[in-house]
Amino acid sequence: MNYRRREAKDYARQHFKGIWAAALTPFEPNLALDEAVEELGAHRTIMSCSDQNLDTVIDLAKHAQAIGADYIVVHAPVLHFSHEQDDTLYQYYRTISEQVEIGIALWSHPDSGYLMSPELCARVADIPNVVAIKYSVPRDMYARLTRLAGDKILVSTASEEEWFDNIVELGWRLYLCSSPPYLLQTKADRRMREYTDLALRGEIARAKAVRDSLDPVRAALRRTRPAEKFHAHSKCWQELLGQTAGAVRRPLLELTLAERDATRRAFESCGLRLGARGERSSAA
Repeated sequence: MNYRRREAKDYARQHFKGIWAAALTPFEPNLALDEAVEELGAHRTIMSCSDQNLDTVIDLAKHAQAIGADYIVVHAPVLHFSHEQDDTLYQYYRTISEQVEIGIALWSHPDSGYLMSPELCARVADIPNVVAIKYSVPRDMYARLTRLAGDKILVSTASEEEWFDNIVELGWRLYLCSSPPYLLQTKADRRMREYTDLALRGEIARAKAVRDSLDPVRAALRRTRPAEKFHAHSKCWQELLGQTAGAVRRPLLELTLAERDATRRAFESCGLRLGARGERSSAA
């Protein structure tokens, strides 16, 4: 880590840019972690440090800092009460912040059972080493937070389909996501990275043309993804790209043979270019 707690916001403003992706965990057939996969090498990293036990979150955060992570991301916890929720969440992130020097990204999403308001996020953004948020909320909410506190916190949302518009209309420079870069790209076809770079350079018309060229891929993913099977479907798509994926862990549901076949046929007609000599591998 190349900065101290009070320097975290300035460091993030300079270095926390572009696409930050999270791949699905690869498993062997017995659901052991498949560690015999390619490594990223000298890339910047953001580590997930989330748990319902606050002591565990702090332990994970200290470990991430000790092994050289650039930042951590901490989910908003599930709260089983509704009174004084904002003060509880502020103190939650403040407590974590005081235990580490590392920059913290918030993550607010519906799975927590609530959404942090833009006003609360702006308040939490006053904490010195809170540097960003993955804000999985409707657009009017994240646009409001950008207006309220865009000078204090880097705002992002998970949707790839909104990324281009958010660069152009909201001036965003950071995309905190999960699997889209591993589903929409290959080593030979990096249009997502291409339209991002063009948009960030201000070449908007060219960027939009490249962004729009991926619509058949997006449509193929959407129409073949069964309800409640996001992870299994994404892993199936990754395997079609030649990536290591494996099964999902219970209680998550696997695809049926018919669903896998439909996904394969959609993949083969979506227009993603594969590498030379049939090589299938993605690059984020």
